[in-house]
Amino acid sequence: MKGRGAAHNPGNRFERIEAEPEEFDPGTVYLRDRSRSIIARNASPDIPFEASVNPYRGCEHGCAYCYARPTHEYLGFSAGLDFESRILVKEDAPELLRRELSSPRWEPKPLALSGVTDPYQPVEKRLRLTRRCLEVLAEFRNPAAVITKNHLVTRDIDLLCELARYGAASVAISLTTLDDDLRRVLEPRTSRPARRLAAVKRLAAANIPVGVMVAPVIPGLNDHEIPQILSAAAGAGARFAGYTPIRLPHAVAPLFEDWLERHRPAAKEKVLGRIRSIRGGKLNDPHFGSRMRGEGFYAGHIRQLFRISRRRAGLSDRPAEQLSVAAFRRPTEQPRLF
Repeated sequence: MKGRGAAHNPGNRFERIEAEPEEFDPGTVYLRDRSRSIIARNASPDIPFEASVNPYRGCEHGCAYCYARPTHEYLGFSAGLDFESRILVKEDAPELLRRELSSPRWEPKPLALSGVTDPYQPVEKRLRLTRRCLEVLAEFRNPAAVITKNHLVTRDIDLLCELARYGAASVAISLTTLDDDLRRVLEPRTSRPARRLAAVKRLAAANIPVGVMVAPVIPGLNDHEIPQILSAAAGAGARFAGYTPIRLPHAVAPLFEDWLERHRPAAKEKVLGRIRSIRGGKLNDPHFGSRMRGEGFYAGHIRQLFRISRRRAGLSDRPAEQLSVAAFRRPTEQPRLF
């Protein structure tokens, strides 16, 4: 389907009964999410943040490889087309965030926007939930680490500048490839590579700490682009860079295999073979530590290529935990004049 990363809806691993419609409507449907809290916490030792805010569940960007696809199965949906066309919207996200930051139980720490799905997916242009969450974070001066594939982040430069004044903002632009033909089928509803580099340039010009994430690195498909991506990012003003190798948990593996068959059939076996070579013979490795870096000779090759390319580009690594919480405040705690 044009504009979609998946071509079908695989069965939900939690459901015993599966219904197959005769025809799937590829149009996007937005559903209300009645979550009672907005700050998600994780204890994963290989993730550089402890807490995150996700205004949306599901992601219309439709990236074929997205590791977050299986999260839709917990909601009774499929990890395939459902993930990118059945989007749950947390309309109360800004109010929930204000309530949680106002609580004396909140210990100031960087909040990732987002930890799972992109906070600047297409519907954000209209709903502005991410912007409203940033308004709350700016009011409390709570650090925010934004990661996105969308040029729309530049709309919120004013709020990011306000946070950056206190060392409380950073933005990472996810840049998977410089080849727009590949981007169009791999990440169908994301900003073009040139637009993402333009976003880096605008953020850098505003003195907002900005970097790139080469994520995911797909061996045999885009790993050869690492030097060019980092050089282009540095030229646009990026300060830091990181990468993660592809992860294919649960239903993502067969979905990505199907994508290769449809879009890169000649490279399919090479790509899958190299993924297995960095994942202990499998298409996914869920273990802490190795899941974020891969193992084996080819994983070492990618790691070395990235380090050399980053050094040549003059980029460094700046994880989210370096953001400052020193300026955090609860507006209700401000002293009265009279």
